[in-house]
Amino acid sequence: MRRRYPAAFIRGGTSKALVFHARDLPADRAEWDEIFLKAMGTPDRYGRQLNGMGGGVSSLSKVCVVGPPTVPGAHVDYTFAQVQIQDAVVDYSGNCGNMSSAIGPFALDEGLVDAPRSGEACVRIHNTNTRKIIVSRFEVREGQSIETGKLAIPGVDGAGAPVRLDFLSPGGASTGKLLPSGKAAQEFELLGVGRVNASLVDAANACVFVAAADLGLTGGESPDELGSNARAMGALAELRLQGSVAMGIAPDIEAAAAIRMIPLIAIVSAPQRTTTLSGEAIEAGETDLVVRMLSNGQPHRALPLTGSLCTAVAMQIEGSVAARLARARRDPSALRIAMPSGILTVAAEVVRDLNGWHAAHGSFYRTTRRLFDGHVYA
Repeated sequence: MRRRYPAAFIRGGTSKALVFHARDLPADRAEWDEIFLKAMGTPDRYGRQLNGMGGGVSSLSKVCVVGPPTVPGAHVDYTFAQVQIQDAVVDYSGNCGNMSSAIGPFALDEGLVDAPRSGEACVRIHNTNTRKIIVSRFEVREGQSIETGKLAIPGVDGAGAPVRLDFLSPGGASTGKLLPSGKAAQEFELLGVGRVNASLVDAANACVFVAAADLGLTGGESPDELGSNARAMGALAELRLQGSVAMGIAPDIEAAAAIRMIPLIAIVSAPQRTTTLSGEAIEAGETDLVVRMLSNGQPHRALPLTGSLCTAVAMQIEGSVAARLARARRDPSALRIAMPSGILTVAAEVVRDLNGWHAAHGSFYRTTRRLFDGHVYA
């Protein structure tokens, strides 16, 4: 017997997801996985998810659940689920920054929060995956969020209304510590590569940072070039597993292999001339750091926002791989990160006191668009 569930299909930043009300899903969360897998068309041995709503890449195989708040000071709870493509796995270990931009407008438009008739709305979102608060600010007209505007973001054609996201105290989102191993950088031994220096940083989502040159890369490779480099991809996969154990995300390598979403892997290089996927040149002087990123084993065409925020934080931690390669004179309120789809600008406040490094907050702008709503069958 077919089951159907009310849902909306929404683009948030450079991702798309099915968005559910918590009230429309079973109270027993053990039943969620089966619903999400069938709705997205997973598992799919062909990797295309044609039998569901997924798009065959990690940024298009996502689910969000929005419901009443469970912590003081929040307006709504938001749970993120990364649905794998070929394997029947739903991963709740991290958050999606891009889809976070859709949650505030969705909550307001669905009547979950009070809406001003016009002006700026402010929605405090509790992300249950990371137990962090995200403040979403966006424009409202006649009691509804507006989507039309002039903000263009790399990786999305056209323009839309800006949604400002402020991640409050993003450090330790995955592990409880900004520097899970207590070090700004440390060595790892990788088969076929040798020793590499990497930084383990946890802000918004846990990330492992490694210099492109240490893997025999330029840092300007396209996602397809990176994905076809078997030697580099093998080394990065091994580094992700070792990093997961070193960060305390998993107790051993075998357990780390079962946690697909985190840590993210960031391949970083000093400012250089690169070319975007659309063929446009990014000159070295236009950026503070060049980044290529992997999540769920796939090179990203546009950086995950949580990974971008973690990068902005890592750029300000003395001794980290990202800080070592970043432009010396850079503005923390507008850090320019070059990626395959263009330049992403992120603000991050990082301070150092007697207790060590602390990430106070990170901010960026996204756009969002509700594509349709109705029922999804699972």
